[in-house]
Formats: sequence, structure tokens, C-alpha cells
Amino acid sequence: MASIAAVILFATAVQAFPSLSTRQSITALATSQIDQFTPYTYYASAGYCTNTQTLAWDCGTNCDANPGFKPVASGGNGDSVQYWFVGYDPNLDTVIVSHQGTNPSEILPLITDADFFLTALDSTLFPGISSDIEVHNGFQDAQASTATDVLAAVESAMSTYDTTSVTMVGHSLGAAITLLDSVYLPLWLPAGTTFTTIGYGLPRVGNQAFADYVDANLHLTHINNEEDPIPICPGMFLGFVHPAGEVHIEDSGEWASCPGQDNLSTQCIVGDVSEIWDGDESDHDGPYNGVEMGC
Repeated sequence: MASIAAVILFATAVQAFPSLSTRQSITALATSQIDQFTPYTYYASAGYCTNTQTLAWDCGTNCDANPGFKPVASGGNGDSVQYWFVGYDPNLDTVIVSHQGTNPSEILPLITDADFFLTALDSTLFPGISSDIEVHNGFQDAQASTATDVLAAVESAMSTYDTTSVTMVGHSLGAAITLLDSVYLPLWLPAGTTFTTIGYGLPRVGNQAFADYVDANLHLTHINNEEDPIPICPGMFLGFVHPAGEVHIEDSGEWASCPGQDNLSTQCIVGDVSEIWDGDESDHDGPYNGVEMGC
């Protein structure tokens, strides 16, 4: 976790000194830092497995990669409600929350068609959050469908395993739901709880105020693979903004830490995939350090 935290802190430090050159401040992650993400990558991939599989922790390679995991709860139906699971990893000493993603052909219409809009967060689930903070209505609906069940499962896991650490992961649509969970859960869990969020192939979720809130309050890393078009959607011209914390896997295999919001360098996803037709949907599922998303 120390290396992951270092990446997050680096991005925060660059934001604090905007006079630094964006391109000069991009750094490559060391192999040891990249490997730190691998257990979480498998947890994100396991989000695609059925709720029955993850509750039994019997889902093939994704489960075998983290054999000590203690499942606490799972849910969803893989259709109208994305699969999700919550449990405890004793090696990492953290509660894991994972949400199912979806394949590129299914998520692209959701984030490129006109059938969505920015909307304020539900004040019942997100009490005290400014109405200036707006998010994609479809992503908000998906998160709301599991929010209270996920919260109850996290509370149970924290109590059972006496931990104050929560790590939230997801890929694609699952990453968008996870990012909203990352705003939601801290509003309801005890002070002193620490939160880490790791998303893969994360689409833009909210507006500038949302991105600024995430940067000020969350520890987020979002990892993009090569020419994946999903992270550049919905478009910035529609008012959507990515929070800081991007790591971009380049064609060379280098993992580049890209500071700031929507970094325009060609070493980062927005500069590399300037238009959706410049992307390659096959990059969306990975590999992320050898891990392909899916069950």
C-alpha cells in the first residue's frame, strides 16, 4: 500500500504547485509499484463473477489469486443490478468492495448517447454534499441500487475483522459505481476509517465540482490501458471532468503517473486518445499487468 499511496501523494503535490510542467512531472512507476496493484486488479476482475461464486470465493483464477479472502456479502443479478461483493483481505488488512463492470459494447452507448444528464447527488444517500456536485444520472442510479446493502456489508466486515481500512475497486461501469461508493461510504462510516479507491478503465463520472471534491477528499488511482476509449467518455464538452490520480499504461508497457485532471499529455489517456474513434475497445479489458478483466 505504501507505493500506491506514494503515487496518490505525488499527484496531489503536483496539483499544489501548478507552475510545474505537466509533461515534466509525469513519472514512470517502478515494477515494484506496478505489482502492488495486482491483488486489487484481481478483485476488480472478480467483480464480474456471480454473487454465488464470490460469496463462496470459488471463481477460478480471480479468487485463487487472493486465496485468503474472507467473503462477507454479495449481491446483484448481473443484469438490472451489477454484481458486487464485500469481504476482508487479511494480508492487506482491508475490507474489499468490488463492483461488476460491463463490456465496451454495452457501456459505450450509456456514456456516448444523449440518454443521460448531469444531476445532483441524492441528498438521502449523500447528506451534506453540495448541490453543485453533479454526476452521470445512469451511474448514480446504478450505485443507488446497491448502496445500503454495500454499506451494511462493509460495517459488518469492519466489525467482524476489527479493521478500519476500506479499499474499493472496480472496472468500467464497476469503476464508476465504485467511485460513487467512495463518496458515499465515508459519509456513513466512523471517523478514523481510511479509504482507498482503485478504478480500471474509469469513464468520467461527474462535473468539475465532483472532480474537485474527489481530489480534496479521496485517495483515488484510476488506471487506463493503452488506447481504451472508455476513459475519455462522456466528453469534456458535456461538462464531465476526471479527478486526478490517473495512471496510463502506454503501448511500451510503461505505467505513467499523470498528475492533474484530464492531463493532455500524449503520455496520458486524453492526449493519447483524443477522439473516441482513435481508441481500441479491445484495450478496455486489459491486460493490466497481465490481468484481463472478466470471470
